[in-house]
Amino acid sequence: MNLNTVLKTDEIGIFALGGLGEVGKNTYVFEINNKIFIIDAGIMFPDHYLLGIDYVIPNYQYLIENESRIVGLFITHGHEDHIGGIPYLLKQAKIPKIYASGIAVDLIEHKLMEHKGLQAPRIIEYKAHHKFRFDEVEVSFVRLNHSIPDMFGIVIKTPHGNIFHTGDFKIDYTPVGPHAELDKLAKIRAKGGVLCLLSDSTNALIPGSTPSEKAIGESIDEIFQNIKGRIIIATFASNIYRMQQIVRASYLNGRKVAVVGRSMEKAMEIGIETGYIRAPKNVIIPSEEIEHYEPHQITILSTGSQGEPMAALSRIASGVHRQIKAQPNDTVIFSSSPIPGNQEGINRIIDLLYRKNVEVIINGPVADTHTSGHGAQNDLMLMLAITKPKFFIPMHGEHRMLKEHRELAISMGMKPENVLIMDNGDVAAVTSDKIKLIGKVPAGDVYIDGLGIGSTGSKLIRERKVLSEDGLLSVILSIENGELKRIPTVVSRGFIYMKSSETFINEIQEFTQSSYNTNKIKGFSEEKLKNLVETELQDYIYEATQRKPMIIASFITI
Repeated sequence: MNLNTVLKTDEIGIFALGGLGEVGKNTYVFEINNKIFIIDAGIMFPDHYLLGIDYVIPNYQYLIENESRIVGLFITHGHEDHIGGIPYLLKQAKIPKIYASGIAVDLIEHKLMEHKGLQAPRIIEYKAHHKFRFDEVEVSFVRLNHSIPDMFGIVIKTPHGNIFHTGDFKIDYTPVGPHAELDKLAKIRAKGGVLCLLSDSTNALIPGSTPSEKAIGESIDEIFQNIKGRIIIATFASNIYRMQQIVRASYLNGRKVAVVGRSMEKAMEIGIETGYIRAPKNVIIPSEEIEHYEPHQITILSTGSQGEPMAALSRIASGVHRQIKAQPNDTVIFSSSPIPGNQEGINRIIDLLYRKNVEVIINGPVADTHTSGHGAQNDLMLMLAITKPKFFIPMHGEHRMLKEHRELAISMGMKPENVLIMDNGDVAAVTSDKIKLIGKVPAGDVYIDGLGIGSTGSKLIRERKVLSEDGLLSVILSIENGELKRIPTVVSRGFIYMKSSETFINEIQEFTQSSYNTNKIKGFSEEKLKNLVETELQDYIYEATQRKPMIIASFITI
């Protein structure tokens, strides 16, 4: 499909390949005057049922087919759900240039280095005052506040009006880093207005305002002052501001900081290189040196705030970490809030820590250890009030979040017909006086595992699910001139315990023999015979056990 043949000359095409109806794989596309502008290229981390999958990326088919019209990829900030898909996009489509700012540049460069042999385009580092012209289209940037430095909303100035894409943001009047450039948005509104706003919906269901990052820093300082033993604190490796607050609280309280977990180590390295993480000399130490200090002199900054099984905190709690063992006087702090679906894993780690007589502090009424990087309802309404857009597309959120954001906009006076709820692949056409859906482009999930891009499909996922729940039953039939020459061999993995199931195994062998002999008479091919044996055995097993293991029939010709 080529939207250039569908869009009228006065229409702007807007669609998402990821980020609508979900939290992750943010990839937004704008078609203006036959040119394609891409904002962000993120990944999504797999749900628990996607067994063996490392990441989920969008379907890039449309971009592959129209790569000659792509102007560039513009990055709002350096979080994985906004930059993690870049290597996989570059492996499939030619992107002329990548535009990114500050720490996002370093994170992207490190990411591309991990994919050896990848022909990467030039990365152009933009600043807040920069503007890039592409014939009649101009792209500029507005600094906003988030949980990572160098977060920018993106303004696309077109002959038909201004489009503003917020990226991830919250309104923070006392930020850890630079203040948001909300005055720029006011000037855009005054000079020509915002034709269409695309705004972050992650916290659209949460009333009030998102607390300031500075307040959390003060809370962490106070908590550290009152802890006498060793501190193990877990947070998101992408939250560079929080890492700086933890480092600061540590050296103010006479503690050294050891970093554990691969992603946290990489984030610390980049944070120090870019100057966003600052500490006196020798405050940050290798984890091997922990034992050289007294417990009250140590802070361990760890991955695993979401209960990830292989993360450093999980291994510490389980007692299998190579260097660090939990001690009775330790205090573990979760400087994060659970992502939906992760609570069970977090509870498991907390229970293991309590078994080791470790004190655990989580974010809540007793202690403020975390605040979101996304704006709550008051923040979202303020963004709507400042920009006062003619049209509005809620983005970056599950469907219920998008709908709630729509209701907020309508409550502020926007016409319902001017607010569009979309799914990935839906294409909106925007003119100076109308917004409407005009069709769809290919969109969906592509799975990444150790084998590569898209090597794991939904059929393979279903097979893995069956194996994980009901196991495998294999029957091997030895055949000579079409006749069974011996009793079928039965092999079970994860289905039945062979040594204590002799009677049932004998029944399976007898049924398999009968199924083969009955269907052989009908003159079916070998492949058809195998399929029939597997299907009939599947039904027989289910009737006997109410379980559906994967059935594999193998024919060996003697």
